[in-house]
Amino acid sequence: MPEITFQKATIEDIDAFIAIEQKSAHSYMYSNCADREDAEDELKNCEVYFIKKDGVIVGSTEYQIKEPGHAYMSGLVIDPAFQGQGIARKAIEFKLEQLKDMKRIDLVTHPHNSKVICMYLSYGFIIEAWKDNYYGDGQPRLVLALNR
Repeated sequence: MPEITFQKATIEDIDAFIAIEQKSAHSYMYSNCADREDAEDELKNCEVYFIKKDGVIVGSTEYQIKEPGHAYMSGLVIDPAFQGQGIARKAIEFKLEQLKDMKRIDLVTHPHNSKVICMYLSYGFIIEAWKDNYYGDGQPRLVLALNR
């Protein structure tokens, strides 16, 4: 069975982070880092982890502590060549473990991203709101939240 591991990314990993983000750049459902400056901001302001399968980077996942007791689960991207293997589910479980003391965890996702929405709902998240043009890209997003 392949081993899925998580490695904390640092600013020195910016090129690898941009490379994995660009794997999803074609999709209107994922608002990836548009440029090096965006990637630097993510690495400085969020807890970013590479997702590795048998030692190879196959994705990244992020979260940010907004305030005591409140976290925002930001990016989760899996290289399309590795999707459908349960890696995103492992990443969600990893983040939930990291955030086990948070009273509120929220995130946004595209309303057409039904597989991801169903996955988050299975962990107890609820759909809280619809936000038009959330990232300024003309696409709506759903706000999902887990309140404990």
